[in-house]
Amino acid sequence: MDINASYTSLVAVGDSFTEGMSDLLPDGSYRGWADVLAARLAARTPGFRYANLAVRGKLIAQIVDEQVDVAAAMRADVVTLVGGLNDTLRPKCDMGMVRGRLEEAVERLAPSCGRLVLMRSPGRNGPVLDRFRPRMEELFALVDELAARHDAVVVDLYGAPALGDPRLWDVDRLHLTAEGHRRVAEAVWQALGLPPESDWQAPLPVSAPARWAARRVEDVRFARQHLLPWIGRRLTGRSSGDGRAGAQFDAELGRGFWVTPEEDGWTAPVATWRQVEPGGREARDASGS
Repeated sequence: MDINASYTSLVAVGDSFTEGMSDLLPDGSYRGWADVLAARLAARTPGFRYANLAVRGKLIAQIVDEQVDVAAAMRADVVTLVGGLNDTLRPKCDMGMVRGRLEEAVERLAPSCGRLVLMRSPGRNGPVLDRFRPRMEELFALVDELAARHDAVVVDLYGAPALGDPRLWDVDRLHLTAEGHRRVAEAVWQALGLPPESDWQAPLPVSAPARWAARRVEDVRFARQHLLPWIGRRLTGRSSGDGRAGAQFDAELGRGFWVTPEEDGWTAPVATWRQVEPGGREARDASGS
């Protein structure tokens, strides 16, 4: 791929992984790898536009029904699609349905953009996810197959041992830390043919293992604050994304909107964005993304 590639727009589609949990900002919002990637791309290209449509907790059918057509209509240079993992983590999962809806998403997005990016999502090392790995790997095999069929880019995060390090995962054990998201942004950056700025697969420095008592305290905290609420939502059919919309989705109009850097000509990653209408008319100021 061209090392001097230039991209003028990016749309991100998916669930909490792409929304940015748990890369928490001081104002309580999330940043995440897609925002980090967009900020870096914007520093290279005047007039760059970005939209993140991802919503936490979404299953693949919801991603397809609520985000895919919106993303396709925006005709971006780059579209990232990550979905289906939430389905595989459910006690009951129809993998035939997951395969069909993911295939549908790729078939609709690939012709609408210059470059479609798919991912084999990272997996935290540990016993909780081990029981779901066969489903996850079935999903990732399909990702590879669809990418080959539709000339999409695959970013293999699952095959990177460093991203399985528990230190790159938040206390909920489901979402990456800020450093984890930074590494994902670098991985996608390189997959798009852009010059490497760091080794995103570099292992973390060796550290002494936590004491047994500290691990047990952390296990109890995890169960109380994250695992039991997650189980409760599964039993009641609720989702953490209920009532939420993507950061750049206008629910009233039923369409996505772009944000663009507050000022062009930055030589560093963009920190402040403004909203524009799809046709380019400024709508209102928007800090962050």
